[in-house]
Amino acid sequence: MRVFRSLEEICGIEPTVTALGNFDGVHLGHQALVRTAVRQAAQAGLKSAVFTFSNHPKNVISADSSVKNIVYFDEKVEILERMGVDYLFCLDYTKQFGAIQPQQFAALLSESFLAKRVVCGFNYRYGYRAAGTAQLLSQQGAELGFDVCVVDPVLIDGSVVSSTLIRGLIAQGEVEECRRFLGRSYSIRGTVIEGNHIGRTIGFPTGNITVDETMVTPPNGVYVSRCRVGGELYDSITNVGQKPTIGMYHKNVETHLFDYRGELYGREIRVEFLKKLRDERKFENVEALSEEIQRNCISARQYHAAMRNDRKNSRELSE
Repeated sequence: MRVFRSLEEICGIEPTVTALGNFDGVHLGHQALVRTAVRQAAQAGLKSAVFTFSNHPKNVISADSSVKNIVYFDEKVEILERMGVDYLFCLDYTKQFGAIQPQQFAALLSESFLAKRVVCGFNYRYGYRAAGTAQLLSQQGAELGFDVCVVDPVLIDGSVVSSTLIRGLIAQGEVEECRRFLGRSYSIRGTVIEGNHIGRTIGFPTGNITVDETMVTPPNGVYVSRCRVGGELYDSITNVGQKPTIGMYHKNVETHLFDYRGELYGREIRVEFLKKLRDERKFENVEALSEEIQRNCISARQYHAAMRNDRKNSRELSE
């Protein structure tokens, strides 16, 4: 997949079917748009493309807005490449770009992206003050030589899959529910830093990473998780919070990996959140905390075992 970070970089491309959207989570709704574009491009003998922004427009339009990320940029690129996208047009959203008129935007699709068809969602808006709609884009495309395919919303139990919904679920700790809409477990990553060693002294050594303020972070609590170290994935349990039993610290993420014997300091890890077990709370002493952690670890191991059993049964049914 070729990635273009500015209009000036675009050269040597072939005519496209281009999917339009923020793709800020590459969730199941976004994936429906991308699959449609990839499929239609293959049928028409064209290249498939995605047009999006490297930053969220709302964070530029309003100084008070702080829309958190659901996926890292490099992960977005990896997901889109796995889906078969040929070109990714990923520009920085600026106030200047937000000021272009709908007709200018449509011309950009035709002239810069060589779009012969564009694929967008039912509620897609574009141009100055979001004046452009899918219907208007269809009219403009007819004049400029491309047609428009509008994809219906993806519904799960009557709820429209959206980034706003997913951010809310993560912020509420509903990480199991989030997976149903995102299509994968929500994860964050970071380089393991040295902590206060309390976990090691009570028999539960952890890998600590600082909270990435650009990402949505689950609320304080204990979560069943999986942790990727290098190319290996380990069952784990994760605490998000400030460690009130031993003193108030800055919010961080600390993960205890089951059956891991290596050194984690300085290594990058990725933590996938599977299920919230409980809220973070202050215990009477470290001994009481240790006993609770043991109970939480038992619950986490049982959850992991059940998940493996479910995956095994699913594979057997599909064979």
